Amino acid sequence: MELDDTLYAQQQVVRLHALLEASRLMHSTIVLDEVLHTVLQIVVRELEVKGAFFSNFPKSYGEVPEDFNSPVTRQSHEVADDPTKDVWLAFPLRDKIGEAFTDLVVIVPTDRTLTLDEKDFLASLAMQAAVAIENARFHERALEWQRVETDLAAARDIQRSLLPQQMPDIPGYSIAARSVTCYEVGGDYLDIVTLPLGDIVFVVADVAGKGLSSALVGTSFRAALRAMANSGINLLDLATRINRLHHDEGPEARRRYVTTFLARLSPATNTLEVVNAGHNPAFLVTGGGEVHRIESSGIPVGLFPWSGYTSEQFVLDSGSRLLIYTDGLSETCRGEEMFGEDRLLQVFRGCTAVNAQGAIESLWAALDEFSDEPHQSDDMSALILLRQA
Repeated sequence: MELDDTLYAQQQVVRLHALLEASRLMHSTIVLDEVLHTVLQIVVRELEVKGAFFSNFPKSYGEVPEDFNSPVTRQSHEVADDPTKDVWLAFPLRDKIGEAFTDLVVIVPTDRTLTLDEKDFLASLAMQAAVAIENARFHERALEWQRVETDLAAARDIQRSLLPQQMPDIPGYSIAARSVTCYEVGGDYLDIVTLPLGDIVFVVADVAGKGLSSALVGTSFRAALRAMANSGINLLDLATRINRLHHDEGPEARRRYVTTFLARLSPATNTLEVVNAGHNPAFLVTGGGEVHRIESSGIPVGLFPWSGYTSEQFVLDSGSRLLIYTDGLSETCRGEEMFGEDRLLQVFRGCTAVNAQGAIESLWAALDEFSDEPHQSDDMSALILLRQA
């Protein structure tokens, strides 16, 4: 009796050493494929079974039947349906909350019977394998997220490089612009295009939605609009053509329609032509303090094939100032209260800055003082044109 106890204890020690060595091998790598291969190799070699595989991973070892991806029926060797066929023994692998995410399936040939100790070994091995696989999967997700973050950082730098890097020098005028995204990249588009004959086209637009998809649409929109603007067509035709082009790009482009405000300044005559395509109103304050709200005259770009836009023209007297912005400014929140267009106009109208840069800084300061949001919830862009006194 004592000899049997001694043999049993020795067997237990050997099995424990085997389990510890298996655990060391499994945790020696964080590459998922290597972990899976190591676990299956240990099972087949240690227990001398026919083969092994995971039910939810395309990884197997040993002699595995072709239909190994079929659903696994957990069964014991003793209740096998057909004594002439191999038996599949399934050991569930569970995550941290106890949910089974795969089965370690061991293929036992008909002439082989696993002992209770061997089944206990497999159950313990399955627990260790679950931890190793979860660690490897977490590492894969971390690497994938790192790649995404790198790509987004590059996209952010590219989008920022597409913003006007230097304001055009227009005698008698001051221009300033600012664009801040709420995510790494955004759907606001702000641009200044100097035409060959000296006129300046200003664009402030907002692609429906936020994030990367809107940024991609905005980049495509920018390329098309710049090409058309430099072709010499008038502002109304520009808006009409860009609308049809965007619409014809397909249903996804239509879902990402673009509210667009276009303005063309002719410095030689101090005239300003504008087209508002579904955008929020811009504010033009004359030197005498009169306010013009330049409302939308048609649908956002790309929503429907027809447009129906109209253009307006203004003569800018000394001291006139124009504010074009996206709705991220007016929809800045403090609790459930929004900053609103009226408050935005009040701040802009009351600004005493002598140049556009000072005016835009004053505007952002008012927004920052008003907001109690921990994070910016929408893209915010604005352009200010000021005819100096």
